[in-house]
Amino acid sequence: MDWCRYRFRSVWGLPAAPAAVYAVLERAEDYPRWWPEVREVTPLDERTATARFRSLVPYDLFVTARESRRDPGGRVLEVALSGDLEGWARWTLSARDGGTRAVYEQEVEVRKPLMRRLAVPGRLVFRANHALMMRSGKRGLGRWLDAV
Repeated sequence: MDWCRYRFRSVWGLPAAPAAVYAVLERAEDYPRWWPEVREVTPLDERTATARFRSLVPYDLFVTARESRRDPGGRVLEVALSGDLEGWARWTLSARDGGTRAVYEQEVEVRKPLMRRLAVPGRLVFRANHALMMRSGKRGLGRWLDAV
């Protein structure tokens, strides 16, 4: 097992139409406005941005995200990640129960040296940290959608 590799999958039920959710998720530069752990997103061009994340564990992760798929008809958004995390992340949306089922999937290898050194003893903490970040994101997106 490679202790520096992670696969994550989160499923969010959201009380808004898939088109409305997609419209919010495709605007990565707005994520810090509704997702507290996404501290900043800086567009570099039409398809690329840098981002800084920080959750309960006291360290920042810096990544460059490059759009690899934007499919409004299929309701899929996917980015390739490089930097402290290398791999990909994807949102897939579908209509469900009068709202949206949003599936977030991510496969990454940790490149940040401290996290690599702590890969084995810190793995459960890193996974729990990610779960808390996702829970916070779901709450923030729900509030954002209610306000829009």
